[in-house]
Amino acid sequence: MKIIDTHTHIYLEEFEPDRTQVVQRATQSGISAVLLPNVDVSTVQPLFQLCDQFPEFAFPMMGLHPTSVSGSYVSQLKQIEKMLSCRTYCGIGEIGIDLYWSRQFLKAQIEVFEEQLRWSIGMQLPVSIHTRNAYNEVFESIYKVGKDALRGVFHCFSGTQEDLEEIKRLSNFKIGIDGNITYKNSPLAEIIRQAPLDLLLLETDAPYLAPVPYRGKRNEPSYLWETAKKIAEIYQIDLAEVADQTRKNTFELLDAPFTGNE
Repeated sequence: MKIIDTHTHIYLEEFEPDRTQVVQRATQSGISAVLLPNVDVSTVQPLFQLCDQFPEFAFPMMGLHPTSVSGSYVSQLKQIEKMLSCRTYCGIGEIGIDLYWSRQFLKAQIEVFEEQLRWSIGMQLPVSIHTRNAYNEVFESIYKVGKDALRGVFHCFSGTQEDLEEIKRLSNFKIGIDGNITYKNSPLAEIIRQAPLDLLLLETDAPYLAPVPYRGKRNEPSYLWETAKKIAEIYQIDLAEVADQTRKNTFELLDAPFTGNE
């Protein structure tokens, strides 16, 4: 069996001591590819270096993360936009709106998010959307920019049943399932049960959100199997079916230059 980690940040400094070993553990466990959303200007070069080091395994996205939107967002966004012509990308990301920490830059976050949604339409690329305490704002921007022209994934889905139903109505979007679905008191299992299996993508968001039994440790792609096992348990199906369907979902949604290696 093979699965794809559709959202991971193993280019970050947390993996500096043993990045090659992390990749080796991933491939040995059956992770066939990792997709790498960017964060901001400071992470572009580490992201590129990882993709160059493992060109058959690691594939980039490009975008400006909402928590990196600050007073200098215009300059950052222009620099990120220049990167779009440098490489072939499997998506625009990680983009979105995050109101968990502060609403100070809400207007700027919306502006940056909608501009990057327009990039995705112009380049015909899917988007990886980060939303925290901001599902309504994200939905509003998607409808404003053009829901029928957009496609993508709600990374690390943590919304309500109502949010899930809205995503279903968008038709061209899927939800990313991360290690937090394995947490004992998480309400996600009951919500996800209402989603068809063809709506799901598998993610780690490493180094964050390590699944049980690794909770509290640095997350890494090889741990993605714990999330896949939890989904199999929720749906009461074989792990192989989870692996096959989520891989199919990935290829349907994302521009996947790695399909030839599958």
